[in-house]
Amino acid sequence: MGNRPVVLFVAVALSGAAVQPVLGQEPTGSWEPPRLSDGRPDLQGVWDFRTATPFERPDGLGERLTEEQAAAIESFAAAAQQAADQPPPDGNVGAYNAFWLDFGTSVGDDRRASLIVAPENGRMPELVEGVARQAGSLDVDVAGERPWRVRSAGIGADGPEDRGLAERCLVGFNSGPPMMPSAYNNNMQLFQNEDHVVILNEMVHDARIVPLAPRDHLPATVPQLNGDSRGRWEGDTLVVESRNFSDLRASFEPNALVALGVGSTLRLTERFTRVNDDTLLYEYTVDDPATFTAPFTAAVPMRRSDSLVYEYACHEGNYGMINALSGARAADASSEQ
Repeated sequence: MGNRPVVLFVAVALSGAAVQPVLGQEPTGSWEPPRLSDGRPDLQGVWDFRTATPFERPDGLGERLTEEQAAAIESFAAAAQQAADQPPPDGNVGAYNAFWLDFGTSVGDDRRASLIVAPENGRMPELVEGVARQAGSLDVDVAGERPWRVRSAGIGADGPEDRGLAERCLVGFNSGPPMMPSAYNNNMQLFQNEDHVVILNEMVHDARIVPLAPRDHLPATVPQLNGDSRGRWEGDTLVVESRNFSDLRASFEPNALVALGVGSTLRLTERFTRVNDDTLLYEYTVDDPATFTAPFTAAVPMRRSDSLVYEYACHEGNYGMINALSGARAADASSEQ
């Protein structure tokens, strides 16, 4: 599979080094955001959301890291990226080297200990008893049933439905929503006018067109993999609320190898606030009482980038899925002889 070896680094990034939150951060001093002709803050541009801050707060740490703890996390993140330059074991051809990876290697000046900022312990709430939970593996295919909601790895190669959603190029493994820092393509470009915003993720070139004028959501009979989004302004903060997620995706994925719950019960609220010339604060709240015993909120300071967002063609150009399935059929035929 074209994406599968690289997802190892995705899982490392999200489980051990994932985001740098600053919930409630406000513009300081006399700084005022640039504004468009309608008076709204100008949020447009390319924004980079890679980071090395853990997604959940590691055991034994306080809300903020000491200098020594921050240095240790940053050292681990740098080593994880450089490990891609080591020869793969057992004659495996490997995947991308470190040049192509885009891990965050800094926890940021605020040295927060987790992406999650609410609840106060910096951890995801407990799961509801009996909720759907799927877990993939990069080493071997795992037992499981369709629909397979894990973004990477799968349960076999009988058909494309057995592969991860990101392997099938239906969704990106970091583009969400919500957006989660990962191994590469941690870039988002935002376009804005008086009536709409467009959130374009570099990963799998997903683009969400979000209307700002009052408009009813799509009926529940028209589910969407990325949900049905509606936006509004609360002061200088852009708020995007999404519902009608498809039950073919999970409610939430703490990393690309784990799928929790079912998307149809998710209500997601995202907030975008320009806090200085070079920082767009991205916050999201996952509210799904069918999956989690309480809502939780995470935050990511996105940094302005002068780079371009490039098309990510995925399997549209590399025939990875065709090769995987045809290879499996060849293996089936060989075993029957």
